[in-house]
Amino acid sequence: MHLSILELGRVRQGGDRRTALDEARRLAQHAEAWGYRRIWVAEHHNMPTVATAATSLVIAHLAAGTRTIRVGAGGIMLPNHAPYVIAEQFGTLETLFPGRIDLGLGRAPGTDQITLRALRRDPSNADTFPQDVLELQAFLAPVDPGQRIEAVPGSGTEVPLWILGSSLFGAQLAAELGLPYAFASHFAPKWLDRAIALYRERFKPSRQLAAPYVMAGVNLIAATTDEEARRLWTSQQMSFADLLRGTRRLMQPPIDDMDTYWSPDEKAHASQMLACSVVGSVHTVRHGLQALVDRTTADELIVVSDVFDPERRMRSFELIAEAARGIRNGRSRAPEDVGARVC
Repeated sequence: MHLSILELGRVRQGGDRRTALDEARRLAQHAEAWGYRRIWVAEHHNMPTVATAATSLVIAHLAAGTRTIRVGAGGIMLPNHAPYVIAEQFGTLETLFPGRIDLGLGRAPGTDQITLRALRRDPSNADTFPQDVLELQAFLAPVDPGQRIEAVPGSGTEVPLWILGSSLFGAQLAAELGLPYAFASHFAPKWLDRAIALYRERFKPSRQLAAPYVMAGVNLIAATTDEEARRLWTSQQMSFADLLRGTRRLMQPPIDDMDTYWSPDEKAHASQMLACSVVGSVHTVRHGLQALVDRTTADELIVVSDVFDPERRMRSFELIAEAARGIRNGRSRAPEDVGARVC
């Protein structure tokens, strides 16, 4: 079972942004040793607790500190950018770290409407997302004779593209373009099963990918006991409650009783968003992972483990890697393995 990490560069109460970025790099180094396949960072803007807004720069920071683990974007919110600029950025990353860069693409802005205006972007840019993906793909392809605009670096690097999504739209687009598909079930699990089924039903082989490939997001927190893991999870639960309230706070230390923090409505809403979560001991996590894999037959899982204390967070990822050993789904091939280029 391929296992990967989604890193947000969480800024903790009492911490700072530089520490968050350096802790992300340290995690990437350990994840490489523990056998994780890739570590991705996500583009979010105007969020004091997330330090990965300049996504390509953070990728460079992580890749420079590692040797073999794949590093990428999960993802770049393409409506915020000109495809040509993203081709230059990720072409540069691929040139510096050959064979290790992934480029996941999302259609959402990754921020609020006020910040979108600060980015000088039009909300209607999302309407051209499919065309922008194709344009980006063309800039990363080998240069055609007579081509007047070339991404330098970028052209000929053919950085692997992924489509990210939390609805059926992304599944349909990934299937149509023959690209690997990553579903954001770690915060929007509602359409997980239908989106995966739709993607596999409609998949068309492409130059990049010969067979459908699915990655699913999951919140995982592992600790010595179920009770300890559930307490550590309260930091993430508080973050979701704060998001629902519109409260801008740094990541908080865990508490003993979440019911003293959130209202029944907040609990219901946040719990629905966090439904794709497994929290507990190695034994509990192993059984939860196997159940998720049996349900989805996902080819790969990408893990969010939002733990406040950096050492306990590191230990959580180590225990998760231990829990995942031996889990099989019959479809465990990475897109780099199955994607012998089909013309």
